[in-house]
Amino acid sequence: MKNISKKWKRILAAALLVSALALLAGCGSESKPAGDTMVYGSQDYTAINPALYEHGEINLLIFAGLTAHDADNNVVPGLAEKWSYDKGAKTWTFRLRKNLTFHDGEPLTSADVKFTLESILDEKNGSEIVSNYADIKKISCPDARTVKIQLKEENVGFPEYMTIGILPKHLLEGKDLTTDEFNQKPVGAGPYKLTEWDEGQSITLERFDGYYAGKANIPKIIFKIVPDSATRLLQLESGDLDMAQLTPKDGKALMKKDSDCSVYEMDTADYRAIAYNFAGSKLFKKYPELANILSYGIDRQAILKSVLLGEGEIAYSPIQKNPFNDSSIEKFNYDPAKMKSLLEQDGWKKNKDGWYEKDGTELKFTIAAMSDDQVRVDMANMCAEQLKKEGVNATAENRKELDWAGQDACIIGWGSPFDADDHTYKVFTTGAGDNYTGYSNADVDRALEAARSTDDNSLRKQYYSTFLHSMTEQMPFTYIAYIKANYGVNKAVKGVDKNVVLGHHGVGIFWNVADWKLER
Repeated sequence: MKNISKKWKRILAAALLVSALALLAGCGSESKPAGDTMVYGSQDYTAINPALYEHGEINLLIFAGLTAHDADNNVVPGLAEKWSYDKGAKTWTFRLRKNLTFHDGEPLTSADVKFTLESILDEKNGSEIVSNYADIKKISCPDARTVKIQLKEENVGFPEYMTIGILPKHLLEGKDLTTDEFNQKPVGAGPYKLTEWDEGQSITLERFDGYYAGKANIPKIIFKIVPDSATRLLQLESGDLDMAQLTPKDGKALMKKDSDCSVYEMDTADYRAIAYNFAGSKLFKKYPELANILSYGIDRQAILKSVLLGEGEIAYSPIQKNPFNDSSIEKFNYDPAKMKSLLEQDGWKKNKDGWYEKDGTELKFTIAAMSDDQVRVDMANMCAEQLKKEGVNATAENRKELDWAGQDACIIGWGSPFDADDHTYKVFTTGAGDNYTGYSNADVDRALEAARSTDDNSLRKQYYSTFLHSMTEQMPFTYIAYIKANYGVNKAVKGVDKNVVLGHHGVGIFWNVADWKLER
């Protein structure tokens, strides 16, 4: 019996060893993308809903809007085949294409457009993009393919905002949009439909055969959750990822590797800046002029060279990449001697510890940065160190979440390659939804209101120039740099437009994803 027992033990041990080796081999092979599947290295998501959340690269795949963008970021027909504007009635009329459907096969009609816009405007939903639609006065649907949107005030950039993904009324009517399971099981009318969500691991998308612009070429796309850029780099090298956005440092590293990936250094309209909290910070609420003064103390060229490795350009304007920009405005070029002189003129004097002080208040504040964005963390650290050298007691702090109400300042990011109204009106107008810092400038308010109310480009140019000059009289931010977006892309992925100017967070690369091909 003992001999038999030993024999079976040996057999069992050998079998276990073979199984383990097979499992290990299988794990390695299974992690590689299949021939019909593209794997994208993505940040994590907790909810997907374009009516609520602005930041979401995946929205372009799942949802479709009445309008869309072309390679030059011009507004072109999307779900709507055409539109018109009645200037006297301040009413936009959009005509939908025939036979539109959502991913679940249900028809997409004007009622869904009305429902989407009303959901954005509903205060209880707390939409991040509500400022773009605040001028809507009335929405009517004369028939299933026609939607009329009357505005309180003229807004020539309105077709730009109709790129917003349309929600299905039949799945969401009467439900709490902020908590409904739809946010984890979204249904849209975009080129891809969500088929599986493994929380914290991956989101699987399969092409939607009923997409209005034609069936996508790549059958399946997986958004694999890989928040860390260095890990994305490793997985691009190993072939576990087909595509991912990288930091400039990791992008440079991939260029030096002998791999199957190319690196696209793509231009963006995405800038970084120090945003001062004029509402919640005692220091900046009492001394808002510090935003102008401190702007002379930031060496943007050093930050561009060190943090961005030269990939980008020095920022001075929120519409620097837009035709309506005015390059003649004050740029606050690095001049620490001027900063010191202005501080002293404003009544600040150095105390015994070497820090500037006024009326018993030390010039001391913290620059916060999101801990999951290494570029912003590095910028915050460099800005703090540069100011410290000149007697400003500034420190940097990494945070998982920003405290918009209570923080002193943070590294903020904004920017749009589209109409100049986008990411200006909602950011700098007094009380606007994305004006998180409490910035208020009556001249800025008037200029931005006037700029969105005329379709005369020469007048718009004047109004945006007025906006910029007024802004420099009372700065909201210390502008730092426009960044480039580095994408590692496997050579098997064809059709990525590396010349398109991307938006905030490098969003926009998927604008033509339905045309991409996978040639393994």
